[in-house]
Amino acid sequence: MTAIGIYGSAGRMGRAIALAIEAAGARHAGGADAQDDPAPVAAAAAVLVDFSAPAALERHLDAARRAGKPIVVGTTGLRDRHQLLIDAAARDIAVLQTGNTSLGVTLLAQLVREAAAKLDWDIEIVEMHHKHKVDAPSGTSLLLGEAAAAGRGSTLGELRVDSRAGLTGARTEGTIGFASLRGGSVIGDHSVVFAGDGERVELTHLAQDRTTFAHGAVRAALWLAARPAGRYRMRDVLDL
Repeated sequence: MTAIGIYGSAGRMGRAIALAIEAAGARHAGGADAQDDPAPVAAAAAVLVDFSAPAALERHLDAARRAGKPIVVGTTGLRDRHQLLIDAAARDIAVLQTGNTSLGVTLLAQLVREAAAKLDWDIEIVEMHHKHKVDAPSGTSLLLGEAAAAGRGSTLGELRVDSRAGLTGARTEGTIGFASLRGGSVIGDHSVVFAGDGERVELTHLAQDRTTFAHGAVRAALWLAARPAGRYRMRDVLDL
């Protein structure tokens, strides 16, 4: 029975993951939050799941490395320096970092990549979340944007447009636009719009319950537990 430890255990996702661990027949190895010492959980777990905050990620990665334990990083709002920390940790342990642990979103990203490679159309990404979400665009939107950019043989950093206000002029060809909506209790809605002349394709994922992400995180953790050191993605879990 695989023991899974949770960083960010008191948050909404942390509580949902604890229930998903039990449902998967795994063992909950305990949890910690940003103010807690992460070492005891790392020592007790076979694999770790982090849904805490960007400011705590470095300590959690360090604890995982010291204990030699794989870790799934689902924390969003990460910056370039966090990605460098993940790269460094992945030299010693298995690390799976993702903006979304939903299996449906993982498949959606694959479809977006394929569509972007085949359709030379304008790409816009629209997302809506609850009013308490603190980062925008969402980690999922960025994940989908990265998939679209990869389909175009480019990077999101080169094509990304976050906002439009005022007299912006005509749309720059080849860019990937983002729009973020916030309000109410929406768990997470994401649409990637491919707009051509006279026709449009929209690929959409609607999350109706937070347990969707929790079950995906547990599946990723169980998969990661047996992997060698390296950096992994959710698409690896589904062998896409």
